[in-house]
Amino acid sequence: MAHVLDEFISQPASDTEVFYKRPLPDSCIAFSSKEGKTIFEEALLSGHMESYFKLASQFRTQDEPAFCGLSTLVMVLNALEIDPGKVWRRPWRWYHESMLNCCVPIAVMEKEGITMDQFIFMAENNCLETRLTYVDETASLEAFRAVIQKYTKQDESVITLSYSRSVLSQTGDGHFSPVGGYHPSRDLVLILDTARFKYPPYWLPVSLLFEAMQAKDNLTGKYQKFILYVT
Repeated sequence: MAHVLDEFISQPASDTEVFYKRPLPDSCIAFSSKEGKTIFEEALLSGHMESYFKLASQFRTQDEPAFCGLSTLVMVLNALEIDPGKVWRRPWRWYHESMLNCCVPIAVMEKEGITMDQFIFMAENNCLETRLTYVDETASLEAFRAVIQKYTKQDESVITLSYSRSVLSQTGDGHFSPVGGYHPSRDLVLILDTARFKYPPYWLPVSLLFEAMQAKDNLTGKYQKFILYVT
């Protein structure tokens, strides 16, 4: 069973029930809000937004409710300028979710999402080096913060996270997202959520994100993790 489940998979809506986005919980600050813009400006001056620009230039809205893992990976591959070596739409070589079917059929991923192991396999199969860290009960918030601080100051690597939405008071549960930046004095991290039909990009406290990553996956019983990609 896949790790990532959207609310429409875990809690199916009726045939007539539809949604236009979800309100961000109070713990999250919308990136496009007045406060969010101020945070961005200050974070930019601090030097902790270097990874933002490559990711923002390739920011995707996932095509399917269960595609957060695939869309996050596509963002990273295109942001880090990895040549797929095959044609997306002739004559262009470019990454798209439909091309990442090396271990699981796309039709299955549309329904179930992907596991962390599949996420890593597809990344490494497409020329990315991965560093996986579990955020379990022995993990340190200070060590996690140090990783965020270090890698938001350069753009050769990208941090992607696996975390529980429910801990953030969002609907759904397991989710993948890339980190877009960090505000050191306010200790806020920018999450570039590919489910933009549901939630916009947002800032949230590093401590709360760490807590969301310490939650165990409801399906596997394992702890959430984060991955650092290095070209």
